[in-house]
Amino acid sequence: MKQIGIGTCVPGPWAEKWVPHIAKMGFESIALNFHMELGGIDLKKLADTLNPVLRENNVRVSALGYYCNPIENEEHRRTLRECMDAAAYFGAPVVSTFAGGYENQPVEASIPKFGEVFRELARYAADRGLKIAIENCPMGGTWNRVTCNIGFNPKAWEMMFDEVPDKNLGLEWEPGHQSIQLIDPIAQLTEWAPTGRIHHIHGKDCNVDLAAVARYGIFGAVDFAPQRTPGFGDVDWRKIFSILHRNGYEGDICIEGYHDPIYNHEWEATAQLHSLRYLKWCRGGDFVPNPWDAQE
Repeated sequence: MKQIGIGTCVPGPWAEKWVPHIAKMGFESIALNFHMELGGIDLKKLADTLNPVLRENNVRVSALGYYCNPIENEEHRRTLRECMDAAAYFGAPVVSTFAGGYENQPVEASIPKFGEVFRELARYAADRGLKIAIENCPMGGTWNRVTCNIGFNPKAWEMMFDEVPDKNLGLEWEPGHQSIQLIDPIAQLTEWAPTGRIHHIHGKDCNVDLAAVARYGIFGAVDFAPQRTPGFGDVDWRKIFSILHRNGYEGDICIEGYHDPIYNHEWEATAQLHSLRYLKWCRGGDFVPNPWDAQE
């Protein structure tokens, strides 16, 4: 059994400034993330800057993320392929993204175009030895009026993977994005982990306030499920590790910070280090070789 790594997500525009500090904090990996654009950043130059610091501290890049709308935007598709070309600079085995979608239309309307786009992208990734991981974030959308990502719900996943059966296409799964839909993430992971479609994981949680749901409903009058850094949320991460280990997951869980309504701003590093220690505890700590095996 290979140990599941615990890392953190780093916004690409801040990577040069942040990574020299983050690399020394005990994280085992980083996920380098960009949202909708690269902002003029040369990924080869960024890799040349970051890699010596990462190697010195034994930190790897578990995923290169470019979150975009590849269904509606051809430029996004070109940039996503650029990121797949650049993943080798960082040694990243996964490129993570959104599924895209026709905005303000129902999920079903986007499925044929999803198939057209991601069949090509899956082949492009496979030629480079990569997996594609679609984050399961609703991005403010609903089933009947999506925004930039249809890949937020298991019903959509079934349709997506029927359309594109390539096994290197999968999910960047996060329990918080499911809890906010009132989906049980433990039951969901139990169902989906055996499929081999979980390629990367975001470490983010939430607190579901069922009393608020009972009083105000789920249509936005109140925030009934504030997002939390792992260790402050509702999900039992010990069960998550057990399910992942039983099903042979050998990737990483990267803490997605910068969302917690309490531990934020000057408390961000405090929250992330608490989460790092908590997730390491949930997985069973660090690997310790059996001393008696060395005597054989």
